[in-house]
Amino acid sequence: MADLDYEGFWMETLIQLRNDLGEEEFNGWFSELKYLRSGINEKTGTNSIVVGIPSTFHRDKVKSRYQNTINSKIKDLSGTDIVIEYEITGKTVKEEPVTQVQSKKDAPTAAVAEKTQKSRGKHPQMRDDFVFDRYVIGDTNGFAANAAIAISKNPGKAYNPFLIFGGVGMGKTHLMQAIGNYIHDNSDNKVIYITSENFLNEYVQAIQDGKMNLFKNKFRNTDVLLIDDIQFFQNKDRIQEELFHTFNALLDSKKQLVFTCDRPVSELKNFSDRLQSRFDHCLPADIKLPRYEERCAILKKTAESRKADIPAEVIQYVSQNITSNVRDLVSALTTLIAYTELMGKPIDMEVAQQRLKDVINAPRQANLSMDSIIRVVAEYFALTPNDLKGKKRSQNIVFPRQLAMFIGREITDFSTTELGQEFGGRDHTTVMHSIEKIRVKLLTDPTLDSTIETIKRSIKDYNAKR
Repeated sequence: MADLDYEGFWMETLIQLRNDLGEEEFNGWFSELKYLRSGINEKTGTNSIVVGIPSTFHRDKVKSRYQNTINSKIKDLSGTDIVIEYEITGKTVKEEPVTQVQSKKDAPTAAVAEKTQKSRGKHPQMRDDFVFDRYVIGDTNGFAANAAIAISKNPGKAYNPFLIFGGVGMGKTHLMQAIGNYIHDNSDNKVIYITSENFLNEYVQAIQDGKMNLFKNKFRNTDVLLIDDIQFFQNKDRIQEELFHTFNALLDSKKQLVFTCDRPVSELKNFSDRLQSRFDHCLPADIKLPRYEERCAILKKTAESRKADIPAEVIQYVSQNITSNVRDLVSALTTLIAYTELMGKPIDMEVAQQRLKDVINAPRQANLSMDSIIRVVAEYFALTPNDLKGKKRSQNIVFPRQLAMFIGREITDFSTTELGQEFGGRDHTTVMHSIEKIRVKLLTDPTLDSTIETIKRSIKDYNAKR
């Protein structure tokens, strides 16, 4: 690259960007960019400024959000076209190389947490075991975890707002509450953790009681707001309106916002455009299914936290055979730990195989087809598979259809979109609504759980005979 010094143009561009974007947004995306060199690119013959940037993710976000603005400002200042080139210079905390178990320097120490917790006490809405020390980091969740750590150390400034998304049982709530617990234990900041369902319930109750001012004050005057499962706000216009104003009030006050969702925001439907635009500005971080090595690390960490002696071969056996999600994985280990605690017997391969045979041989672990589920449910209710897949909406068909969708989501890896296709091409929001209806009914109908378990056993028997 032939020498030409455009550093002054770059520095002035940064000053203008800081003025235009504000301190918070500027620091989030530009504070780690470094001027490296400038001149004429010998390969392209263009005037260029080379900027160091921490990661490909960071580069892609800066280019998609701010590149046109940067180009315009550079041209106004220099009077000519100057190409901005990005060079990956290294990894920052959000993409720091990680091992299967979090390093000591990033993890909040037990001593610090214990000391502060004694003074403030346990947070009333969060689990005290959902902390960074008990969260295993690997390739599939490393970005999300390291971003969460950075947020917990600098709430309201590092990566705000923040959205964690991924399938059911992937550890989103653990990571979100780890942020909240760390901030609660190590600062005077007020932290609110709430599920979307409870946020909606409190909103409705506030309207009924004529206490909307109290509701608004509660959520708009906190320092950190953590809302779990925002996908359930779909189709709820009034609560979306309230969330939009709460979102703006907290962001304007430089307060930290963290959300979880079971999918990327772009896949959410029936969200108002302006609320969608707010979530589009979140730093998104996805959590994928853990790989075999990560599953082993999760089980080892869980066993250590429970002070349970689990042989390596048992850890490997469980990791190889349970691949659905982290929740199922830990649940299986908890079953083994409970057995050894109650029976006073050590865990070995024979015990593990015996105690987990129903779990490992369950339909979710076999690649069960939705056709099998639909057929068994239809037969149980004296219907045909076409009844469940069709358009009829009579009650004797709607309930079995909802139940089939619920069971399909429970025992297979089908997404709600894929389930909708299996049921006559229905929209995934229809599937989500059906699943939620069954969940609510389970709370009030003590016989429904027994019915579901009976159908699951029939599905298993049907699948075994095929």
